[in-house]
Amino acid sequence: MPHTPSSVTSSSITPESVTIVEVSPRDGLQNEATLLPTETKLELIDHLVAAGLRRIEATSFVHPKRVPQMADAEAVSAALPRGEVSWIGLVLNERGLDRAIAAGLDEVNIVVVASDTFSRRNQGTSTDEGVDLWNRLAKRASDAGLKTTVTIAAAFGCPFEGEVPVERVADLLRRCSDVQPDEIALADTIGVGVPAQVVALADAARREAPGMPLRWHFHNTRNTGYANALTALQLGASALDASLGGIGGCPFAPAATGNIATEDLWYLLDRSGCDTGVDPSVLIDGARRLGEMLGTTVPGQLSRAGLFPPAELPSA
Repeated sequence: MPHTPSSVTSSSITPESVTIVEVSPRDGLQNEATLLPTETKLELIDHLVAAGLRRIEATSFVHPKRVPQMADAEAVSAALPRGEVSWIGLVLNERGLDRAIAAGLDEVNIVVVASDTFSRRNQGTSTDEGVDLWNRLAKRASDAGLKTTVTIAAAFGCPFEGEVPVERVADLLRRCSDVQPDEIALADTIGVGVPAQVVALADAARREAPGMPLRWHFHNTRNTGYANALTALQLGASALDASLGGIGGCPFAPAATGNIATEDLWYLLDRSGCDTGVDPSVLIDGARRLGEMLGTTVPGQLSRAGLFPPAELPSA
């Protein structure tokens, strides 16, 4: 059970539990200059499983020339420990879905970008073409027994076109319901969002896709990711994406820095009375080890500051 500080007396502040979807093996590593070998990626994944994370985005099935960090998608998939975890793969086209099905993953995350310019740069299609592609891929994936998530990327803003109206996101949600997903994800791909936008987009999702589980993907580029995550949680989020150490970003979006850090999100949720089923000590060890793998200090704070209260308080 979560540790709730004595100053927090009501569980109405946040739901009692939420699922953290771990994305560091995919969204985290895809924007890192260091290309980790398959064996090192699997060590990272072992840390995540040991920490208790049970939905993990393990890789993406994209062209290796576009995202060389994901060139070993099949090798990673073949070595994943099966049974306890629902393994997710990102797919952007028919070939990617073919590969994900052949690799035996449990879920696919299919992206529709909310702006045309970013959509063309990210996956070579217009937004309208992305919607059509979603409906084709989702049916095939569902027929193959995979769970499906449609992610509306750049839902909070586009690095090339600027503001993305809520009405545009609402229209995409409506049009992506021809083949019903198992889950909708709304992504602040470049980290420009604020809590007021979370509220507006949650209202749009409830209106256009009532009863659909809602997952949120926040980057912390402008230091608003955790405020957005807490707002989404209070609005009934079923899942929140996070990346160990706070690594990540999008290689096709200028200045898009990392996701909110899994260990920091855990701290925020746990101290707010929300259970995630995750072991923070293993997360902290994993974040420190990830920094060693990448040869850098990861952005997450908890691996440096430590848990509170500490196991031993210093003497006065």
